Amino acid sequence: MPDAQPLFLVYLGVAASFYRPLHFPGDAFTLADGLFLVRSDLTRSGLYHQIKHRLPTDAALLVAPLADAPKFKRLHRGALRWLRESSD
Repeated sequence: MPDAQPLFLVYLGVAASFYRPLHFPGDAFTLADGLFLVRSDLTRSGLYHQIKHRLPTDAALLVAPLADAPKFKRLHRGALRWLRESSD
């Protein structure tokens, strides 16, 4: 069985005027407004730059690799299911 893709936590701080949908390289789940879990074969730097080039220049961006699934509550419904299914 192949290794699961790396898991990243991504935060986007964009102005409300930025309304274009953002498609992440890999598989993504929206945890909350501007907060995402992303599984991608890209490195942290590669994922960061792919996203950075799609955002306004003044947008905040954080891309952090996660060694394990995070603990959370009261985020968008289906997050735990997505984590379980995406790690298979």
